[in-house]
Amino acid sequence: MKRFILNREPDKNGIVRLEGDDYHYLVRVRRLAPGEFFPALLPNGDEVLIQVRSVEGGTLVGAISEEYLTRGHGGTEDTASQTDTAFHTVAALPPIILLQALPKGEKMDLIVRQAAEGGVSEIIPFVSEFSIPKIKGDADSGGKKQARWERIIKEARQQSGSAVATAIRPPLGIDGLFAAWEEIKQKRPGALGLLLHHLPLAQASLHGYLNTDPETVALAIGPEGGFSPAEVSCFLETGFKALTIGDTILRTETAALYGAAAIRIILLERKSWAMK
Repeated sequence: MKRFILNREPDKNGIVRLEGDDYHYLVRVRRLAPGEFFPALLPNGDEVLIQVRSVEGGTLVGAISEEYLTRGHGGTEDTASQTDTAFHTVAALPPIILLQALPKGEKMDLIVRQAAEGGVSEIIPFVSEFSIPKIKGDADSGGKKQARWERIIKEARQQSGSAVATAIRPPLGIDGLFAAWEEIKQKRPGALGLLLHHLPLAQASLHGYLNTDPETVALAIGPEGGFSPAEVSCFLETGFKALTIGDTILRTETAALYGAAAIRIILLERKSWAMK
């Protein structure tokens, strides 16, 4: 179900005021009119229902449903139970982190969109040896790219209804990437790192890796030219497990979607697989 993502908390009376791109999306694209309702996610992750009060002067004024305000956190007790269950299902999955080597052109935009739709928790772009794009010193250019990616994530989550608050970091160098990986392992000692590689380096199947109940799953995807032998060695030395899926060589944008989707599906259905 589509959910609009609120960047700010409503006021003490449960009123929200939306302008600019948010107004355009809700009023011009979704054609919402006074009296209609739309589901939304608050910054704290709570799901609410908002009724449109007015759409005049380029500002949409909406009010959170009375049930949510009365309960304090949305809806009746039964509705709360259903919502908590839905969010618990997502929260029960270990976060999936996509470590994506920067591809050429606008492919990164597609990767970011698909990752957000697919429930990836965090995207960490980085420059590898065979990456064509390089990190530039132009802070303004980098800021615009970061803002575009964040906008794409918001649009993708609203379109897909993903309750996972996908985050994205500014691009890192290869040393910064491994520093980020060490940071992840310190926070979650049970983190699992997977290196998707076209060569048969795999030590186990994807099911076998995920059957270890990892706290976090980090998936590393190379650029169009793949990872260099030196980079592969560094990944393996820092604890990553090599993963080969199938016998075809995938484009980097396909590999990111393919790998993240496979991981998420197995994690979602792990209990049913284990029962069989």
